[in-house]
Amino acid sequence: MSDMFVSLGTWNWLIFGFILMALETVAPGVFMFWLGLAALLVGLISFAVHLSWQIQLVMFAVFAAAAVPVWRRLARPKPDESASPFLNKRTEALLGREFTLEKPIIDGSGTVRIGDTVWRVAGPDTPAGTRVKVVQVDGANLTVAAA
Repeated sequence: MSDMFVSLGTWNWLIFGFILMALETVAPGVFMFWLGLAALLVGLISFAVHLSWQIQLVMFAVFAAAAVPVWRRLARPKPDESASPFLNKRTEALLGREFTLEKPIIDGSGTVRIGDTVWRVAGPDTPAGTRVKVVQVDGANLTVAAA
């Protein structure tokens, strides 16, 4: 068994790395890719520096363990890159937009029509037909001010 470890060399690491990467195409999950990359790195370093098999195994373990946080960082979706940033926050998409009052705001309550939906709005008393701007959202209630 120790003869196998002693014979570990540059070509063995490179072949092992390519085999792991090829297995990734058969069983995708991005796990074997990082192990294959770690093996390739050990092989490339072994080209430049002659290392004992113990150091090569330790380098492989370190590179493979370091690949996990690297993969998590690369795979994490960026919050600003969503195709629909307001998908579950429809009311937040209305902030800053202007609409025309459908029913006047009397005693702090009125309505606006946004698309095919009538929304309840709160704000200072304002006659119907006035343009108002959404300044705050609270659930399904919108707070408006004169535009």
